[in-house]
Formats: sequence, structure tokens, C-alpha cells
Amino acid sequence: MTFTAHTPANATDVGTPVSVKIRERIAAAKKQAFANDNIAEFIQDGELDALLDEVEEKMQGVLSSLVIDTAKDHNTKNTARRVAKMYLNEVFKGRYVAPPAITEFPNASHLNELMIVGPITVRSACSHHFCPVIGKIWIGVMPNQDTNVIGLSKYARLAEWVLGRPQIQEEAVVQLADLIEEKTRPDGLALVMEASHFCMQWRGIKDMDSKMINSVMRGSFLRNATLRHEFLSLMNR
Repeated sequence: MTFTAHTPANATDVGTPVSVKIRERIAAAKKQAFANDNIAEFIQDGELDALLDEVEEKMQGVLSSLVIDTAKDHNTKNTARRVAKMYLNEVFKGRYVAPPAITEFPNASHLNELMIVGPITVRSACSHHFCPVIGKIWIGVMPNQDTNVIGLSKYARLAEWVLGRPQIQEEAVVQLADLIEEKTRPDGLALVMEASHFCMQWRGIKDMDSKMINSVMRGSFLRNATLRHEFLSLMNR
């Protein structure tokens, strides 16, 4: 999707939707706003609440176009608001909030043994149909003397932040690997994700048993077949 910058005056108009103001800032910075991008730096204080109101209004239009009488149907009376809150505050929260604070410590003990974290349960949504993606991630880190050490829970927080956006699994694991590599600077990094995709189970082929597994191997995990085998063997336990 390509954004076209408007004149600066438009961005300050009282009647301008907050989504337009945010898009204008993104366009001015020559950045993109793909489904799996984080745009928190372009959202100002109070605008997320305004965006919630805007999404609720648009969602109400979707329900009306689906010919659902939300005024008389007690089950869907507040569905537009609930869906808007679900997307902005929960399912797609990773798009709209800054990354979690991660305290990094130097590798003072010169740790150089394989460390595995997982399985970490992750939840996302397919960017093609917005259907749930539910799975698990295993992370293998091979440190060296320059590696930063972070708490085990922080791996889960980073995974939640990256997967909390409309994603396709192949891109999600690369995004997460890039982020962990940036934070920890390991000698080697391995990441495996296994997930069920409701776009296959809920629609289309309706195959309830299929899962997708993919991996990212970097540094010593890519160079050293023995280390890679050790990680995969321990992960499968």
C-alpha cells in the first residue's frame, strides 16, 4: 500500500480522522505501514483511543453491510466496540505499542553453552484472512563473550510483540530472529515455529490436522551441523 502525503494543514484539521494523521506522518518519514509493521512511533498521546473510536465506527459499517440488526440483536449490540478493542488492544497490539523494555546484561561469566527457550505459546492472525494462527516457538542461543544476556521471560515478550500483528509465519520468524539477534548479538541463533492456521481449518480446505513448521538458523547453527542437530534433538524432547 502506498501512502500519499497531504499538505501539512490537513494533518491539523479538527475533522481529519486520526488514521489519516498517522498515515501522513508515516508518509512524511518515507516509511511503510504494512500489516506486520510496528507504527507506534507515529502515534501521539491520546490518538490510540481516537483510533479505537474510528475503528468501532467502521466496524459498525461492516456489520450493517452484513445485514446484522445490531440495534435490536442483543448479542451484537456492542460487537463493533468489542471487535475494535480486540484488534487494537489485543490481537494486533504489536503494531501500536513500543517494544517491551528489555534489560540487557553483559556476558560476564563468558557463557558459551547452548541455551534453549521454549516452547513459547504464540498467537497471531493470518494477514490474508485475519484468521487465528496459534503455535509454539523454540529459540536456541549460542552465546559468546560479546553476547548480551536477557531474562528468559523477555524472549516470550519479544515473541508476543512480533506475533501480535497480522502476519504470515515465514515473515514472522525472520522478524523475531532479527530482533533477538539485535538485542543479544549471539554467536548463533536458531528459531523454530510450529503453528496451526485457521485459514486452513476454518475455511478453504478445512483440514484440521495440518500444521506449518519453519525455522531460521544463523551463525554457528548454520555453520555447525552438530550444534544444529543438538538443538533440534533437545527441542523435540
